[in-house]
Amino acid sequence: MPFSSVYHRRPSPRSRRLNALAVLLGAGALLAATGCSADTGASAKEPATSGKPKILAAFYPLEWISTRVGGSDVTITGLTQPGVEPHDLELTPRQIADIEQADLIVYIKGVQPAVDDAVEEYAKDKAFDAASTITPLAAAAEERNQEGGEAHEQVGYDPHIWLDPNRLATTVTELGKRLGRIDGAHAAAYTGRANSAAGDLGTLDKDFQRGLTTCASHTILTAHAAFGYLSDRYKLKQVGISGLDPEAEPSPARIAEVAGIARQERVTTIFTEELVSPKVAEVLAKEVGAKTAVLNPIESRPKTGDYLSAARTNLATLRTALGCS
Repeated sequence: MPFSSVYHRRPSPRSRRLNALAVLLGAGALLAATGCSADTGASAKEPATSGKPKILAAFYPLEWISTRVGGSDVTITGLTQPGVEPHDLELTPRQIADIEQADLIVYIKGVQPAVDDAVEEYAKDKAFDAASTITPLAAAAEERNQEGGEAHEQVGYDPHIWLDPNRLATTVTELGKRLGRIDGAHAAAYTGRANSAAGDLGTLDKDFQRGLTTCASHTILTAHAAFGYLSDRYKLKQVGISGLDPEAEPSPARIAEVAGIARQERVTTIFTEELVSPKVAEVLAKEVGAKTAVLNPIESRPKTGDYLSAARTNLATLRTALGCS
């Protein structure tokens, strides 16, 4: 069966951006109805009615770090529901109103065009871009040149920073400082919780370092190129069928190229994801005589456990696939 016959193309990033802009236009009426100004004046900086700072997290890993650092001193709401591919998020007028009223929006520019647009329009001075806390990795040429991935093309880097525990620990520390500036009365508590979360991420980082040191192979072939930071940190070679955006359609030439790499490097496992159709990866695996396994990009809340447990499941999956001792 040709690869093109099993690929189901989702709405283009451009279509999603147009939808997001339409929602932004409609949000003005809701903001007016709720008594909210469209500017970012003093009223936008007032805390939630509970007296606690209101934090919005764009998608799961950012919600996880916000919860770990904010604790009971903040009110946290996630913009992306569990089981929804974050790149596909389309904001409702109510969510845009929430963004305008929030004390802090924790997001990563380049992951979700709808969130990027809403932050630019309503919350530029209240945004915490997690990618700004580290030196991001540039997208590889083959990833930039694939069809789709509009948001990633605009920022010019790989935004999947949360898959490297070491970099994420840096982000956690900076988030603690930012929350302390918003809510000085609890600054010490934010710092303490940030240090605790960073410590847990440091332990996870050491587990990955030990677990992936001695392996028969160091090439991971993934459904989309979400694991660049993990690969950079632990000296793996990532080969993505699709580019940085899971919506990017791999060309026949790209699929043939990946198949050649799989054969040359004797790849035994092609990694799929829960929120992205596995059909292309399954056909490719059959073509090159490999099996498939799920490697979680941790973009959505796990069915059980949390970020740390999902990452350790990934580590076990990688060790099996790469023949690590």
